[in-house]
Amino acid sequence: MSRVQDGTQHEDLLYNHFSDKDDMWFDFIADTGDGGNSTYSVARLLAQPVIWLRSGDKEFTLPRGDLLLIGGDLAYPNPSAFTYEKRFFRPFEYALQPPPWYKEEHVAVDKPELPCGVTEIKQYDGPQCFIIPGNHDWFDGLQTFMRYICHKSWFGGWFMPQKKSYFALQLPKGWWVFGLDLALHCDIDVYQFKFFSELIKEKVGENDSVIIMTHEPNWLLDWYWNDKTGKNVSYLICDCLKGRCKLWMAGDIHHYMRHSYVPSDKPVYVQHLLVNGCGGAFLHPTHVFSNFNKFYGISYESKAAYPSFDDSSRIALGNILKFRKKNWQFDFIGGIIYFILAFSMFPQCKLDHILRDETFSGHLRSFFGTVWDALMHLLGHSYVSSAGAMLLLITAFTFVPSKISRKRRVIIGILHVSAHLAAALILMLLLEVGIEICIRHKLLATSGYHTLYEWYRSVESKHFPDPTGLRVRIEQWTFGLYPACIKYLMSAFDVPEVMAVTRNNICKNGMESLSRRGAVIYYASVFLYFWVFSTPVVSLVFGSYLYISINWLHLHFDEAFSSLRIANYKAFTRFHINSDGDLEVFTLAVDKVPKKWKLDPRWEGEPRQLQQPSHLRKFPSKWRAVSSQQDPLNTVRIVDQFVIPQTRKNP
Repeated sequence: MSRVQDGTQHEDLLYNHFSDKDDMWFDFIADTGDGGNSTYSVARLLAQPVIWLRSGDKEFTLPRGDLLLIGGDLAYPNPSAFTYEKRFFRPFEYALQPPPWYKEEHVAVDKPELPCGVTEIKQYDGPQCFIIPGNHDWFDGLQTFMRYICHKSWFGGWFMPQKKSYFALQLPKGWWVFGLDLALHCDIDVYQFKFFSELIKEKVGENDSVIIMTHEPNWLLDWYWNDKTGKNVSYLICDCLKGRCKLWMAGDIHHYMRHSYVPSDKPVYVQHLLVNGCGGAFLHPTHVFSNFNKFYGISYESKAAYPSFDDSSRIALGNILKFRKKNWQFDFIGGIIYFILAFSMFPQCKLDHILRDETFSGHLRSFFGTVWDALMHLLGHSYVSSAGAMLLLITAFTFVPSKISRKRRVIIGILHVSAHLAAALILMLLLEVGIEICIRHKLLATSGYHTLYEWYRSVESKHFPDPTGLRVRIEQWTFGLYPACIKYLMSAFDVPEVMAVTRNNICKNGMESLSRRGAVIYYASVFLYFWVFSTPVVSLVFGSYLYISINWLHLHFDEAFSSLRIANYKAFTRFHINSDGDLEVFTLAVDKVPKKWKLDPRWEGEPRQLQQPSHLRKFPSKWRAVSSQQDPLNTVRIVDQFVIPQTRKNP
């Protein structure tokens, strides 16, 4: 955990330079991890001086936040100089450039390093940024986070006064933000607890309101996994804040959801629970969490979800339709697994009963009867295929999330493997029936292993006569290599003929008649065709498993949507502490992220003054969408809006 020694000053953790403002705007995003188009789309919106929106009959003018809060998982898949610079810093620097005097290699050792002419941080009027780490940022022990966040002063055009991985911000009108670092344990350590609990006793008033910011939404994940984490956080909220926590916001899950408490006679420890992990990573489903309704013994109801529950369920259908397109690498291992499952079933010599039936239903009955016989033979006599099936069953069992009972995991694993095994055997039999039909119609296995070469020699002698005997002399000069090389190369490419001839030999004389070299050639030939046929099917079966799991069983929410790699549905939340002390909350979203960008001529043509900070520019972002209709500034919309009233003082 991020430990703070007893001698650490509160100035390193507590920032109160916003507290004297009459009102204040600030933004929240999380999970910027993937970078690229999606992250830049959000960054471009955050950088704009003003966003004008219409929602229904109302028009809204939403100024850029004075403060940007980022809830962790800054770059995927792991923290490194490359991922932080390319996937995190780069998109935001394109959206709002760092000041002219900024040097990328500079290390800030005495923060805050204020710009020239600014003597104290209260005087700085540009946007500022505070960030907490997520679990991905902890994969290297927080080294990259400390180097790029706590030891740098600029994140694009946002000033970073932050010194530690957690902090407290005192905002206007009695509002506070507690940024907690949950590390890899979903909880704060004793040093954080000591700081925040003492701060609550000494600084936070009885009528103040606190916003808790963490990376992981403990309320949703604990409900989903039937777990209980964050005991120190719970104690801080329930026993220290005692109802002053008005909002708990987090990321980690890449969607937007808000739950609000249902009024009752019970004490309310947190009024609103908000998840917004739409900062730039792939999309997560919302419908999996639609049944969440209780936290700390208080009932909650879902007030907003983005995408909606119906849209989320519909998007999951992509696992059936698009899994192979999105995950073509899966073909390699999938085809090999199917071949191992069906390996011992080649060849199938007795297929007369399938072809002999005169009716279509008879063909089907005989076909699937043969599949069943092959399955029984596989389980009873085939060591290789049985071992492959057992290993696949163990893998499928461990793949099922542990949130359900072991019995249900076994059942799901068996059904999953049975689907793959049945598909592999059906494909095997289809391939064998196809070869048998070709043999019966004399399309294959008519002239031994060298049918293609013999056809070539007949065409050569017919259309390219050799009256001088040149071909014979070349054969003599090369000691027979000239025709032999062509002959065996053609045999290598004539895979169906090799399969058919070898299959005939095995069916007539038994497997014992085949040499080791011949067996290798035969199974290699079978593998080539079987792998091509099986790759679409294995992706279809596995994609269907993910679809059934996510929509019917509410399992594999991470795997089922990460496989789709959806870059769309991006969002951030903008807050406004108004002059009355109420907190207005707007969540802004972009349904479709642009894929093509061009240099913004307004940015390029805007007059610039020497040493002028980028936040003073009217057009601060370098790139705009090629199609103006797809630009985030034109497609952004409000997907949720609500107000959290300030706690009124008793007269």
